[in-house]
Amino acid sequence: MAPISNSPIASMDADDKNHAEHIDFAEVGETGSDTMRREAPPFIQSLSPERRAELEKKLVRRIDRRLMPMIVLMYILNYIDRNNIAAARLAGLEEDLGLHGNQYLTAVSILFVGYLLMQVPSNLMLNKIGRPSLYLPLFMALWGIVSTATAACQSFSGLIACRFFLGFVEAAYFPGCLFFLSAWYTRKELGLRTAFLYSGALISGAFSGLISAGVKGGMDGLHGLRAWRWLFIIEGAVTVGVAGVAVFIIPNFPRTTTWLSDEERELAVWRLREDAGMDDWTGSEEQSFWHGFKLAASDIKTWIMMALITGHTSAGTVTTFFPSVVETLGYDTVNTYLLTAPPYCLAVITTYLNAWHADRTGERYYHVTMPFVLGIVCFIIAACTEKMAPRYVAMILMLPGIYTGYPVALGWISNTIPRPPAKRAAAIAMINAVSNSSQIFMPYAYVQAPRYIPAFSACSCCLLVSITASTILRFVLIKLNKRLDRGEHVEGAINAVPGEAAEKGFRFLV
Repeated sequence: MAPISNSPIASMDADDKNHAEHIDFAEVGETGSDTMRREAPPFIQSLSPERRAELEKKLVRRIDRRLMPMIVLMYILNYIDRNNIAAARLAGLEEDLGLHGNQYLTAVSILFVGYLLMQVPSNLMLNKIGRPSLYLPLFMALWGIVSTATAACQSFSGLIACRFFLGFVEAAYFPGCLFFLSAWYTRKELGLRTAFLYSGALISGAFSGLISAGVKGGMDGLHGLRAWRWLFIIEGAVTVGVAGVAVFIIPNFPRTTTWLSDEERELAVWRLREDAGMDDWTGSEEQSFWHGFKLAASDIKTWIMMALITGHTSAGTVTTFFPSVVETLGYDTVNTYLLTAPPYCLAVITTYLNAWHADRTGERYYHVTMPFVLGIVCFIIAACTEKMAPRYVAMILMLPGIYTGYPVALGWISNTIPRPPAKRAAAIAMINAVSNSSQIFMPYAYVQAPRYIPAFSACSCCLLVSITASTILRFVLIKLNKRLDRGEHVEGAINAVPGEAAEKGFRFLV
């Protein structure tokens, strides 16, 4: 596990303090305000800064061990089950089901119709119920069942039905998990943990290629079933099994969980309150569906973040077609599967390093935008040449260019719209839902192989939109921080946190 950030009120050495003066954020409570000390529970007040830092470091490590391995594994399976249709295409799906014209592209895009319909209601329900330990594994079991059932499809209409319902039940996991993490980690800790979560998508790409190569090479025709049917059966069945284990591992929210001691629970709740200036999830009666939705919709930062994430997810559709893109290099099916693994492996490494550095420095803008610049360059190269060497180099760097900055951008949502939790849950779901609408129409751009000029041109433009939105958001947050520095109450159309947070030293991370 990567190094853990110290408590925001823990003592800092002189070099740390000097460094903090040169970055665009200020942590809540770092001045050790008398108000915060008076409001702290007796247990927290009794701790010296050194003891507090030691206990908080142990707590965060314990949270990491409990949360991160399982939620990453769940997301690996989420992404494998969502995108295994790309591997199935090369393993005989189109021929067996008699797909023609744009029918395969429609099967890819229809998943996101169901995905969009469920995202906002799901996150609001999760916030209202307050039982992620049951909610997330339940939906995981459901999408595993639907994925397994896809192996029984005999026609285009059956495939469409399975894909739609797969998207509907999968929609609960990713936005729900982002909200879940934001209820356990402070703003400075969230970027790296979001990267750990999203690494599941990247790891799934590498594993999917290796699994597909093994199934295609060793199971095609076994018991009369084609390789693509075995892909759905094996991966779906594993998902259902892991869901049964996850019920006993995934905790609830800090205030309501039972696996922490009373003192650990007090510290877990209080450090989040310090971080944003107010309490987080306290009880279902306070979590209004429509109140959170209206707060999120009235905040201009929600819409800027929506543009940022939409640009990325539009460009990210290349992963759904990545085996087909790599196939243009001219290798056979098994070798094509194997060649899809290295770009994903490199993306995992660059994603971790970028998120770790973003959390260490507190900077967000450049950690989000610079990888997108690389992604644009790679799309241009891939669209301009058919030579194998430059095309594969572009493909290897294409995925790091798209995904390296994405977890930092996702963490930026909770940094920018931290509280109240109902608003944060609605904002995360709204942004994720609208951004994924691009997955409905972008697949139809993947024509004109091998250079895929329409698709790669569109992806480049989408990343440029993300860069532009990031720039606008940076200026908005700097302006809000200046208002907070002057002691002004931040509210109205750009209201993100209550005045109490501003009074206690809250600053937006830029």
